[in-house]
Amino acid sequence: MTTTSVDLHEALQQYFGFDKFKGNQEIIIDNVLRGKDTFVIMPTGGGKSLCYQLPALMLEGTAIIISPLIALMKNQVDSIRGYSQNDEVAHFLNSSLSRTQMRKVKADIVAGKTKLLFIAPETLTKEENIQFFQSVDVSFVAVDEAHCISEWGHDFRPEYRRIKDMIEAIAKDIPTVALTATATPKVQSDIVKNLNMKGEQSFISSFNRDNLYYEVRPKTKKAHVQKSIVQFIKKRADQSGIIYVQSRKSTEEIARVLNVNDIKAAPYHAGLDAKTRSKTQDDFLMEEVDVIVATIAFGMGIDKPDVRFVIHYDIPKSIENYYQETGRAGRDGLTGDCLAFYSYKDILKLEKFLRDKPVAEREMSMQLMDEVTAYAETTACRRKFLLHYFGEEYDDSQCNDMCDNCRHPKEKMDAKQEVQYALQAILELEENYGIKTMVDFVKGKGTKEMKDFRFDKRPMYAIGKEQPDLFWFSVFRQAMLTGLIRKDIESYGLLKMEDKGRAFLEKPSEFMMSINHDFEVEGDIETSASSGKAAVLDNTLMKILKDLRRQEAKRKNVPPYVIFQDPSLADMATQYPLSMADMANISGVSKGKATRYAKPFIAAIKEYVEENDIERPMDFVVKQVANKSKSKISIIQSIDRKIPLEDIASSLSLSMEELFEELDAIVTSGTKLNIDYYIEENIDEYSREDITEYFMESETDSVEEALKELQEDDITMEEIQIVRLKFLSDMAN
Repeated sequence: MTTTSVDLHEALQQYFGFDKFKGNQEIIIDNVLRGKDTFVIMPTGGGKSLCYQLPALMLEGTAIIISPLIALMKNQVDSIRGYSQNDEVAHFLNSSLSRTQMRKVKADIVAGKTKLLFIAPETLTKEENIQFFQSVDVSFVAVDEAHCISEWGHDFRPEYRRIKDMIEAIAKDIPTVALTATATPKVQSDIVKNLNMKGEQSFISSFNRDNLYYEVRPKTKKAHVQKSIVQFIKKRADQSGIIYVQSRKSTEEIARVLNVNDIKAAPYHAGLDAKTRSKTQDDFLMEEVDVIVATIAFGMGIDKPDVRFVIHYDIPKSIENYYQETGRAGRDGLTGDCLAFYSYKDILKLEKFLRDKPVAEREMSMQLMDEVTAYAETTACRRKFLLHYFGEEYDDSQCNDMCDNCRHPKEKMDAKQEVQYALQAILELEENYGIKTMVDFVKGKGTKEMKDFRFDKRPMYAIGKEQPDLFWFSVFRQAMLTGLIRKDIESYGLLKMEDKGRAFLEKPSEFMMSINHDFEVEGDIETSASSGKAAVLDNTLMKILKDLRRQEAKRKNVPPYVIFQDPSLADMATQYPLSMADMANISGVSKGKATRYAKPFIAAIKEYVEENDIERPMDFVVKQVANKSKSKISIIQSIDRKIPLEDIASSLSLSMEELFEELDAIVTSGTKLNIDYYIEENIDEYSREDITEYFMESETDSVEEALKELQEDDITMEEIQIVRLKFLSDMAN
């Protein structure tokens, strides 16, 4: 069938009420109507669905749309029915239907009432369905989310690899339309080959979504990240958003934190029953719920144009995943914020899961994760990086500050010397260790490994002790990303030299990398498309608070760390607490500690805020879900009953070391513990006095430092740990 441009515009107006096409839609639809194989690559929100919906409504017979998710099918069918006067125009066929419902669907197809049939590849494989389609008029077959066909795609489904055989079993000459929102050149050729597309016309739209703002923040402590997310969402009150996480447990936990903070949120993952998942999805579409916290199962094909933000709590496994998921924001053309939290530890966790996989799959996954790492750590325009990945050239001057690196360029340094040290260290340890050991080595950490293998006697040991750990992690990773070294997954991630790295050592050259790229551990970095404001550690205020802490410590005759530890001061210098209520929400500050020590700090912060006209971060008070750990409750109750610590550890199946960790967490969170009964029974009076005196005079509460000073007096690590707990409980809380 051929058609004119006028016919197409009339059909568009008649069936959908639109008066013009977007981008390549018109020529794509014309190609489908001419019965040609058609390959469509169009970003999410570009109007991909219309490319098969309109020709299906215009042509004789029924178009078969192969779709990966039942939720997606229902959504698409509801959408098409909304434009039509009768429901029979679109159906889906999958395992969720009863036999009676399936018979009704097939009867409507035979009667010529159904123009679009959405079907899962698993349903299409059934022989009875193949036979049925052989007996009816099929206008064309559209394969939606076609990247699932490619083993390089980010959502590999084995059934998608058999689609070609199924189409040929129905009829030899059915036109095929393949559609995807993301495909690298490698995936594109894989799709064409696997669908056996002949003389196909490819239509590739620009991957640039100029209304999306891309930002990556360092992933620090869980509580900090959750606080940052709450603040981010509060600034977008009543707007829709999706938070992607890797684990089911995280979906539940983050949804709870959001709800406690009056944000309407719901978890979504494969472990929930179908009814709950369906209700959650409907609630999101109907705006009963503002935020969905989901594993990757959510959002594919969801037709919600006004999603204003997408947050990645965990970094995705591939750039394709990231691009597809961020593409669910701003489909209406208005601004969407895409925020990802990144920690290299997350990448290391993902790598552990690959160890038992076949070599080919492991190598492919590593390659995809290396690209994600490069994206997260790049200091260049993020938009340029993404578009280059999909084979599209882009002038980053066009970004218009719509990514964090263009809006807030990072200061750079020439790390030529540091990279030399890193490469020399790898050779010195004979290319036999992973990144963590290498960082410990250049930092000069006194770990058991360093001492047992006598690494602390090697020339390069402690060569980089002046720089923080995370700086060195970044140096080693940048060396990896630029091809100077590689990580050998076969041998559990050992760092190996490449020829390029050896050449660099022979003739070192400039090596630019950003300063403080992913190691600004203090505070929450808040730079968003809509606010442009920053909530970062205020170094001037931090210095004022440290001086004040020193004065207060002198006045009260206690060590400074007893009053407030550094992370608490950093939180104050980020959040500017101006009341006792604010102060009680600072990390590591209990109500008791606030009452005891906070007054002068609040006064100093107030004065500083007024003098410097500081705009405080909005919605500072972030409520945390109460930690009702059974272990903690049981430990506190057991201590109240004066049960020996060994018996408490045994009853909870904890080692003594684990028990001390729990006790430390209880005390530093502001709870008083009376362990005098145990101390009097187990530690002599002279040792108690020596340890207490040490902590009164020390500038740190480090147990290791205390042991160095006190071990000559035959005082044990365990004795120090116990007396330290009493000291902190009595003095700080």
